[in-house]
Amino acid sequence: MDSKDVEAVERQLGRPPRGLREVAHRCPCGNPDVVETAPRLPDGSPFPTLYYLTCPKAASAIGTLEGSGLMREMQARLATEPELAAAYQAAHDDYVARRDRAAEEQGLEPLPRDMQSTGGMPLRVKCLHALVAHELAAPGSNPFGREALDALPDWWSDGPCV
Repeated sequence: MDSKDVEAVERQLGRPPRGLREVAHRCPCGNPDVVETAPRLPDGSPFPTLYYLTCPKAASAIGTLEGSGLMREMQARLATEPELAAAYQAAHDDYVARRDRAAEEQGLEPLPRDMQSTGGMPLRVKCLHALVAHELAAPGSNPFGREALDALPDWWSDGPCV
């Protein structure tokens, strides 16, 4: 990963990033806003979050959505909309497959099959930050990530976060 990107991510997070593999998505301002991380940290401990949202402006806007009750509404829809539940299951499967490929590329043992993917998938909606990061990194992959993105303001419009 380019050293300028690493520096930007460190400023965004306020700490050194762990397990960085690459920039998975760039904000329209040009900075990274999602990074791909290794499925295992250098000490071998599992790190199930493959796509990590780094932009504090995006994170703040998503936090506002979370506070609005949107996740409860999404969760309720999983029980009443079978096509949506199937798409969310497919998002989970996509995430795990991508994470397994990342482990293979790095010569790491994949994470256990029963380990969570991200954001509560496939049965719960528990973190819009993670679902949005997945959708930004792999457009068209996460239905709730897409819905949340569509509900967000243009967080970059008043300039870069760092």
